[in-house]
Amino acid sequence: MEDPLPSRKLLDGTCILVNKPLGWSSFDVVNKIRTSIKHNLGVKKIKVGHAGTLDPMATGLLIVCTGKKTKTLSDYQGLPKTYTGTFTLGATTPSYDAESEPDATFPFDHITPEAIEEARKQFIGPIEQMPPMYSAIKVDGQPLYKKARQGITIEVQPRPVTIYELDITKIELPVLTFQVKCSKGTYIRSLANDFGKALRSGAYLSSLCRTEIGQYKLEKAWELDDLVEHIESFIPASQL
Repeated sequence: MEDPLPSRKLLDGTCILVNKPLGWSSFDVVNKIRTSIKHNLGVKKIKVGHAGTLDPMATGLLIVCTGKKTKTLSDYQGLPKTYTGTFTLGATTPSYDAESEPDATFPFDHITPEAIEEARKQFIGPIEQMPPMYSAIKVDGQPLYKKARQGITIEVQPRPVTIYELDITKIELPVLTFQVKCSKGTYIRSLANDFGKALRSGAYLSSLCRTEIGQYKLEKAWELDDLVEHIESFIPASQL
């Protein structure tokens, strides 16, 4: 856990490392922290933002900034990120992850450790990646995921990203456990989908945890409940 946060520092502006819980959106975490600060410190308005969105099904490191420090959010967004998680082979989903039900199944009994290693090598370095339709990328001012939920398919262009490291740390077919270090803008859901294609099968992202953003590490992060409890212990600013 980080060193305890003094209330004055929180109000003036600081960066907090938070372990985003499963099922929460990044916005949910920011809103919870903002509401807690306003309620417990007696302020009507305070800026709170995050650097680098995590999908609800993902857990792990989220950098949250308050006050004047929100101006530095872009500094963190450009840092490389490290994730651990699992790909499940033999099926695909519309969202490329476990948030939607499989829409197709594929054989995977032909997949060997050697084939997995050959596929892994294909994704090291600069690659072109197609963003998933269920993403927050905006087209005509509307996020793609909203169009996808309406059954509308929009043609999007592949984007250049860089995979610095990709390791398959465990093979328990149909599940592959991985660790990846990648550039800003990389969709791990798309990596899962593309990895399945490279194995002449299908795959979707079945779990994900962000463990590092640049030099910032998950083990230094607050659990959200602990952070909220800490903020609730503050004396309101009017009484300082």
